[in-house]
Amino acid sequence: MLVKTYGAAVQGIEALLITIEVSVSRGFEFSIVGLPDTAVKESYERVMSAMEQSTLVPPHRRILVNMSPADVRKEGAAYDLPLAIGILAADGQIQCPLLDRYLIMGELSLDGSLLPIKGALPMAIKARELGFEGMIVPKANADEAAVVNRLKVYGADNLKQVFGFLNNMEEIEPTEIDTRAEFARSINDFPFDFVEVKGQELVKRAFEVACAGGHNILLVGPPGSGKSMMAKRLPSILPPLTLGEALETTKIHSVAGKLPSGSRLMTSRPFRSPHHTISTVALVGGGSSHPMPGEISLAHNGVLFLDELPEFSRQVLEVMRQPLEDRTINISRAKYAVDYPAGFMLVASMNPCPCGYYNHPTKQCTCLPGHVNRYLNRISGPLMDRIDMQVEILPVPFEELSKASTGETSEEIRKRVIAAREIQTQRFASETTIHCNAQMGPRQLAVHSRLTPECATILKDAMTRLDMSARAYDRILRVARTIADLDSSAEIQPAHVREAISYRNLDRSSWGSVLPK
Repeated sequence: MLVKTYGAAVQGIEALLITIEVSVSRGFEFSIVGLPDTAVKESYERVMSAMEQSTLVPPHRRILVNMSPADVRKEGAAYDLPLAIGILAADGQIQCPLLDRYLIMGELSLDGSLLPIKGALPMAIKARELGFEGMIVPKANADEAAVVNRLKVYGADNLKQVFGFLNNMEEIEPTEIDTRAEFARSINDFPFDFVEVKGQELVKRAFEVACAGGHNILLVGPPGSGKSMMAKRLPSILPPLTLGEALETTKIHSVAGKLPSGSRLMTSRPFRSPHHTISTVALVGGGSSHPMPGEISLAHNGVLFLDELPEFSRQVLEVMRQPLEDRTINISRAKYAVDYPAGFMLVASMNPCPCGYYNHPTKQCTCLPGHVNRYLNRISGPLMDRIDMQVEILPVPFEELSKASTGETSEEIRKRVIAAREIQTQRFASETTIHCNAQMGPRQLAVHSRLTPECATILKDAMTRLDMSARAYDRILRVARTIADLDSSAEIQPAHVREAISYRNLDRSSWGSVLPK
């Protein structure tokens, strides 16, 4: 008897329907075709053991399985459940008409229990798109898949429960989640708040400007000045995710297997902070056979924080140049080619020199001549070109630390950031690829960042007097436009230009000899 069950394969962050055809006939052989990997080929042993432990009758006959489309590689153990159901149905133990209604995925353990899988959310989205009535997944994935509305999601504990459900012998209550209510309830939950940061008002202002315009930012300062502490609080002042962004972000983390068991929709912007020993593949994504999203994709719609930037491998840093421009990463290998989104805000920090105390107000730098230059030259000019703001940060004096007074909360700062982003949303309403000031090209700068004669004079004098590099010009215009938006000003004012200039510390003459032009 020939029957069909339906599963899904994940390509990039999208799912593709997989039809599993099972034929049971006379003989004693198991064959599986359709480009399965080793994990799929090994499913026979898991499926047979799961049936026996679930008091079901495994058919000891000739079993032929075809997985189509045949030119798409099938990977992982998530096909165990649809294979088991297909075998039982082909043997006449399950009612076949019900199989057309459901997309089924799940990994089986030897005792018949169901283990969680990766990519349940994009699979559920594909199931709804193709008109399936529902989806059967391990119970650990039910909340994640139930985020998709207008699709019945059944979370099962084991194979026997799915067998009873498909034979109308057992009820499984569908998992229901009010996605919008869930999203609204958790959207303002943050573990860190800027109210906990004492002093550093100028740096807080720089972070506010960076978040308001989506600008990449680099912090340069000695150890203990608060670089990492403040960076961790950036998501609390970024604009909240839209529902569409939340779904896209959750899909990426689902495919990567980074969602905790039982989790639902990601409601806060991701904050990724990889160690400086990270490899190129781990940063951008890929793999030898089964591609996975890298850190830049896991940071999509959020923040990628690179602490101790010069300590990262030069090759690792250089591969970020294209994603920073295109907001997507294409992984091309001999066996596959996938695209992952990579629209992240880059936040980096570094010491000014190997010992960490170059330009420190009270401590002496112990680096030998030339060491400072070589340390900062680890960051290439093209990468520096993609960082709009470079801010020098100094340790907080004891007087500031001992003050009982507190600064602004993240909520107060966030309100101003949201207001500035709303202005930019209206400004770029006709643009399909530009959403914030940091993404403006020469054409948009000419339209939206025109300078008055007074502002042009200030910028010219600053670039001449401070010996700024040419790459600083466009960056200053973008940042000045953002500062004007924070002030709800239609035109860029002289004060806005002066503040934008102050955020180009490494372009000044004192640093110009140590950074590549």
